Amino acid sequence: MSSSLEHRLLEEVVGRHEAVGDAARAEALRAQRDAGKLTARQRVAALVDPGSFIETGALAEPARSTSHTMNIAAPADGVITGSARVDGRPVGIISFDFSVLGGSNGAVGGQKVNAVVKSCFTTGSPLVMLLDGGGHRIQEGLDARHFAHGFDFFALQAQLSGWVPMVAAVLGPGFAGPSNFAAMADFVVMNRATATMGVAGPALVRAATGEEIGKYELGGASVQTDLYGLADLAVGSDQEALDAIAHFLSYLPSNAGEDPPVIDAQDADDRREEWLADAVPANGRAAYDVLRIVTSLADSDSVFELKPTFARNVVTALGRMAGRPVGFIANQPSYLAGTLDASACEKAAHFISVCDAYGLALIYLIDVPGFLVGSEAERSGLGRRSGRMLYELGQATVPRMSVVLRKGYGLGYIAMCGGRSFDPELCVAWPTAEISAMSVEGAVDIAYRRELEADPDPSRRRQQLIDGFRSQLGALTAAQGFGIDDVIDPRDTRRILIEALRRSPLRRPPTPVSKVHGISPI
Repeated sequence: MSSSLEHRLLEEVVGRHEAVGDAARAEALRAQRDAGKLTARQRVAALVDPGSFIETGALAEPARSTSHTMNIAAPADGVITGSARVDGRPVGIISFDFSVLGGSNGAVGGQKVNAVVKSCFTTGSPLVMLLDGGGHRIQEGLDARHFAHGFDFFALQAQLSGWVPMVAAVLGPGFAGPSNFAAMADFVVMNRATATMGVAGPALVRAATGEEIGKYELGGASVQTDLYGLADLAVGSDQEALDAIAHFLSYLPSNAGEDPPVIDAQDADDRREEWLADAVPANGRAAYDVLRIVTSLADSDSVFELKPTFARNVVTALGRMAGRPVGFIANQPSYLAGTLDASACEKAAHFISVCDAYGLALIYLIDVPGFLVGSEAERSGLGRRSGRMLYELGQATVPRMSVVLRKGYGLGYIAMCGGRSFDPELCVAWPTAEISAMSVEGAVDIAYRRELEADPDPSRRRQQLIDGFRSQLGALTAAQGFGIDDVIDPRDTRRILIEALRRSPLRRPPTPVSKVHGISPI
């Protein structure tokens, strides 16, 4: 081969690559930029370590196998794929390009996506999905010869689940397929200004049901984070979403075969905060913000709350203690008094599952009046969702620790890992704790109804009974019966938790029972 021929071939290759790059597609990308969005390639560059991205399939073209696809122009078939490093660790990346046929999923693009997922499986690298547009490409999907093959990405996602972290940033339209991509991810962040998710978009909803609804009312970031919980976080820009992904990944190992990443902690293990001695009000009905307590126990600036606006009656947050990543689950007395409803159970159950998959110990802070009761609670499926919260805790292999701050009532106490029900590595209580099978007032009214009816002064007798039973509910009584390990000074909680973490293995030994698959209530 002559050097001139080699030169021409090289020039052709360079030209082909330049033709699919952002610089050559300025007009096609103008709408993207006008909407305040980064391009698919810019998003990759903004997330990964400089110079680390190795693209695969840049020169791929769409399958032109039907009469409706013969003239389709789709650079890279609408999806940027490859591998890179984020904070020095390898990841696989899928970035859908809305400027190419609305980011729709074509057959060749699907092959590119599958190749990244398979690579993540074999290399043990996290999968990052940057979603913008999508759903099956209509021009290809309306043909049984093509669509009858199905779409095996979800099967691959299921295989990947629990082996490597899967994260998704929804940065534009995300109705249909992309919503399911996100639903199977461990962490989902949405751009509040541009992103939507849902099973179907407004046009399909209108055609199927006649309902008229805007895309943001149907599936915008506010409803998906606040009401439905499909997303963990809503942020104000693409860059904030990419930063959130990097932050989330920093708590987790690259895969389940590795230990969580421990960093050098700047805080002393025995750091004491005096205000903790009075953090919990003596009045059992008084509200307080438990997130402040979580933050005070964790290493400084290490708490990352997930789903902060969904099911606010329970706090789920990643954090570090002595540099070691952990997961906090805490009842939030400032919202619904910390009562567990269906949404809170669903939120906690998923968080337990993620923490257990990647080796993060679970730390429970308990102040729970119980589960929500009533017909509305039953209609919400609370029976099964509370069962799943219990199930996930029972399945977990990581160390678990509990601190009863105030109320530990009923089955809610058990679901929050109270006492010895799930064999915790540590179970302690603050002096303000009171532990009971149910609310004293309700219990007295039920169990002593006839006695009260017969008493000449039922109000006085009722109060006597309540006071008598309440005197038996305190933390010291719980410790006397060895239902908990100890009653501790709140200011020593951080030190005690860290010591317990240090003496606990990363995971518990496997149970001797051999089974294929536990059956979740949900």
